[in-house]
Amino acid sequence: MAPSRMVQIEQDILAKNNAYASANRQTLAERGIFALNLVSSPGSGKTTLLCKTIALLGSQPVAVIEGDQQTSQDADRIRATGAQAIQINTGKGCHLDAHMVGHAMGQLTLVDDSLLMIENVGNLVCPAAFDLGEAHKVVILSVTEGEDKPIKYPDMFRAASVMLLNKIDLLPHLSYDVAAAIAYARRVNPQIKVIQLSATSGAGMDEWLAYLRAGMAQAHAAKAQTVASLQAEIAHLKAQLQGQAQTSSSAAA
Repeated sequence: MAPSRMVQIEQDILAKNNAYASANRQTLAERGIFALNLVSSPGSGKTTLLCKTIALLGSQPVAVIEGDQQTSQDADRIRATGAQAIQINTGKGCHLDAHMVGHAMGQLTLVDDSLLMIENVGNLVCPAAFDLGEAHKVVILSVTEGEDKPIKYPDMFRAASVMLLNKIDLLPHLSYDVAAAIAYARRVNPQIKVIQLSATSGAGMDEWLAYLRAGMAQAHAAKAQTVASLQAEIAHLKAQLQGQAQTSSSAAA
């Protein structure tokens, strides 16, 4: 296949995906739902982190969309916490797309002003290019991986708003250079927010929960502002119609 044809196909696929992502984003915004797309290599600790996060959030409604090539094991683990979860098996696919996520959203009983976590397929390449309608991509890098992952897979770290440096409880047993990992991440994305944590020990989880609560509050405030704007516009239109009706009545008299 000619290179130009391959580029055209890729552009068509992404354009179609972006249309679905836009629809997902609008649905989430209208309901004040804060959605995050969690991405990482396999084994970074995404599911363990999700389970710990749900437990610490307590009564806060959380829904999870799980992406894996096969099995429903991760979704089963999430459901065991009491949270809603739906599994998407991608088969040979290496990422979730916006159409899959929109379909999954329709099958969940989403609560307004809540949190939606999308656990993408373990892969630091393909998910970088696919917008799912989320507020942010959150890339998880564990200290059992190489410090240079951010410069080996720059597209993903560039697309992410937050990097969670996970499993820091293992640092005493490793020769891992935390400063180098963060420097590499900021080389490709100077604005990336970095949170160091351990889902096992609980270290750093307060900062992560604060980030989630701030995001949920922002989504709720944006929804409230949109509703207020619509109400003001409706009131203005009603006033205009009433004025026109009065003018017509005066003219008829």
